Amino acid sequence: MHLRDLEITNADNPGSERNGVRLRLTDYGVARGFEISGLHIHDVRGGDHKTVSGSSAIHIAVEGTAKASWYDGLDIGHNRIEDVDREGIYFKSTFSKRDLVGQQQDPNVYPGEWTPSTGVRIHHNTLRSLAGDGMKLDTTSGARVDHNRVDGFQLRSPSANAGIWTFNTDDTTVEYNEVSGGGNTHDGMSFDADGASRNTVFQYNHSHDNKGGFLLICPYSGAKTIGTVARYNVSHNDGARLIQNCWGPILGTRIYNNTFRNTEQIPGYLVQDDAGSPATTQHELSIRNNVFVAEGTGGYAFKNPTPGLSFDHNAFYGIDMTRPDPGGVTADPKLRDDFRLGAGSPALAAGAVIEDNGGKDYFGNRLRAGAPNIGAYAGRGVR
Repeated sequence: MHLRDLEITNADNPGSERNGVRLRLTDYGVARGFEISGLHIHDVRGGDHKTVSGSSAIHIAVEGTAKASWYDGLDIGHNRIEDVDREGIYFKSTFSKRDLVGQQQDPNVYPGEWTPSTGVRIHHNTLRSLAGDGMKLDTTSGARVDHNRVDGFQLRSPSANAGIWTFNTDDTTVEYNEVSGGGNTHDGMSFDADGASRNTVFQYNHSHDNKGGFLLICPYSGAKTIGTVARYNVSHNDGARLIQNCWGPILGTRIYNNTFRNTEQIPGYLVQDDAGSPATTQHELSIRNNVFVAEGTGGYAFKNPTPGLSFDHNAFYGIDMTRPDPGGVTADPKLRDDFRLGAGSPALAAGAVIEDNGGKDYFGNRLRAGAPNIGAYAGRGVR
């Protein structure tokens, strides 16, 4: 099924459940070969619904209780989405029950065993002026989200929303996206690996001017978040907190070789570590080889650091450190406006070696053997 080259609005009866496009499987089994492309969806005036039946520009729904259903081969690309209440691109499935979810979902509403959609790609879409989330993936396996532009989200919703986030997914890759304009701090950050997200990779993305910050890792209500990786991204003027982890088990999370620079919005927290329950002792969260630069007034801080949160080989400049950072750099890293390192930077070849590092940096430079640079740039110092 191909849906192409249409202009779609849905502004009548504002505040009710509204969609631009809705794909819906109900006790169907596998549905193969869907493409949604070239659409201009705007002025969808839905309510602030975050349920199986939600308001969105593009809603990918799996419903029913009798027969496990999923999409196999779903391409959403080259669409323009503007002025939507509440979601941009939104997935939801009733066949989503598994141990990783814990008590996050009502088993009476989501009774089916986890049956993920496969072959999902979301790419080259532009999303602007969204009341809530930019994109939410739910109950997928192996999805790729790439080359999208999200500009202006979490603008008109009282609920928590993020730019691009995953829930109850496996093996999602989020790369080459630009996300900006998170409207407030509830959540308001570019990226989020939420409850029951397993092996989510955020790489080669540009995040900027989000009031909420850069990254959230957020299990809660008995859920787990496992194997999140954030690497070779750049962040400019993201506010409130650059990285936040909720309470609950955060296992095998690695945040490395990213570059953060703040010249206007100075976050209250470099890391907001929400130690709200004994489950936080299960954190396995390492922050390595990152550049953090603050210019102007203010600085960064840490909140409630837990034993499973570790730092090493980062570069902190213009920031008062309150936690040991073995192998770190505090001298000026000579970070350029384009996020490259200048000649003579103390961050050159000063990082820790990391296995399975993706093979290239934010700029496409191949990663060489030996100690890497600190930050998202792997090349030689620029004169």
